[in-house]
Amino acid sequence: MTTTSGTTTGQTMTTPTTSGPTGTTEGARRRFTRVSVRTRITVVIAVLTAAAMTGAGLLVYALESARIERQVTSQISQEIAEFRNLKRDPNTGEPFDDVGRVLNVFLTRNVPDDDEMLVGYVRGEVPERTVNRYGQEVLDEPAYQEALSDLAGVGGTRVIDSPTFGETWVTLVPVTNAQGEGALVIVNFLRDEHEELNGTLQTYTLIALLSLGLITTIAAFQSGRLLAPLRTLESTAREITATDLSRRIPERGNDDITALTRTINGMLERLDGGFAAQRQFLDDAGHELKTPLTVVRGHLELLDGDDPEELAQTRELLLDEVDRMSRLVGDLMLLAKSRRPDFLVLGEVELTSLTQSVLAKATALGDRDWQLDAMARGRAVLDEQRVTQALLQLADNAVKHTDAGSVVAIGSACDDDEVRLWVRDTGDGIPVEDRESVVERFGRSHVRAGDDGFGLGLSIVSAIAEAHGGAVRITDAEPHGAQVEIALPARTMTR
Repeated sequence: MTTTSGTTTGQTMTTPTTSGPTGTTEGARRRFTRVSVRTRITVVIAVLTAAAMTGAGLLVYALESARIERQVTSQISQEIAEFRNLKRDPNTGEPFDDVGRVLNVFLTRNVPDDDEMLVGYVRGEVPERTVNRYGQEVLDEPAYQEALSDLAGVGGTRVIDSPTFGETWVTLVPVTNAQGEGALVIVNFLRDEHEELNGTLQTYTLIALLSLGLITTIAAFQSGRLLAPLRTLESTAREITATDLSRRIPERGNDDITALTRTINGMLERLDGGFAAQRQFLDDAGHELKTPLTVVRGHLELLDGDDPEELAQTRELLLDEVDRMSRLVGDLMLLAKSRRPDFLVLGEVELTSLTQSVLAKATALGDRDWQLDAMARGRAVLDEQRVTQALLQLADNAVKHTDAGSVVAIGSACDDDEVRLWVRDTGDGIPVEDRESVVERFGRSHVRAGDDGFGLGLSIVSAIAEAHGGAVRITDAEPHGAQVEIALPARTMTR
């Protein structure tokens, strides 16, 4: 057993000021964050790979070194056991009575390995030794002689560093009987084993370096390919302006980067829709407010302040125009808001109650024969106020295009595919060629006398339906008239 004595050394430690290491760390962190993400990923992968390969190499080296030591220890134990079991002279069958004789018999009968030497000593002399390729050289080395001196009389094993043969284990087994004293010395040379291990480690190091270079190259290429959508995102973001939000990022694959790309595209879609709604609002407001403002200005310019009757007439006319402008602005604002995420306030709604409520409110719109076509049973997830607003808008349109006493019916139904809510009238109907245009802003089929609308009613209904993920359908009613239906997807429905 080798005992190592330690010495405790006192040191004076100086606590560094906060500005030193902290400032250095912060500066290094800032410099690292300025490096591209691709480079940072590649560096991290390279460092982790190098650390893993280094750790694996050191672990294998340590395990192999331990295996070599166990192997040498086993060889020594085997030689000692064989020597101690040799108790009788093979020629006479009698117990050995001479130390030299027992050593000679053992050394003659045992053939050492290439990395092993067996030497017998009787009273300090070498009666016989089993010589291997190392020959006499090791016996003449001072390190070997010093090890024999340390082990004489007590036995044991010493590890020496031979200038010629490298790491060498010297094991001495004392032999004593009535005729004298002697010793069996077992010498094990570990140079070949260590050279083989070092060669293996060098080969591993070379392969590890080549692998590290290959892994780093692949990591740089793959991270660049994976981060390509981010670079495309950056270039696309640079090209986007307040007047052009039509650019989109190509979506490839189904990973986290693709999910981010899809989210960014959705955000761009909403921004584009918001700006489009804003531009549409400004264009519509500027166009549609021009006429009532011209009317107001013309009457004010021609107004005779001394004529009370003309003042009263002008006042009524101006109030009427102001009301029309207020309705127009309200409708345009509603259409602009329909693209916003907070346009709808969704909740579970009982379809039967919704249908009955809309019918009750619609009866105040005009003197018509109000009827109930059908009522759906179940609950749907929708914005009750917006859907009610849309149905009442359809009912108001039906009143405008029918005569007093005409049938106007409201109904609802649901199946596995969709929820349908409709208003049916017995008026003039809507020609097939006009059914797409009437749901657009300011789109109108034919105007009845007394209709002072702007052509925004069905576009509002369509906006509410689209906000729910649905659509507006226009069909012919029996025996005549039109049926306008709001169809919502069944995914919003619960039974």
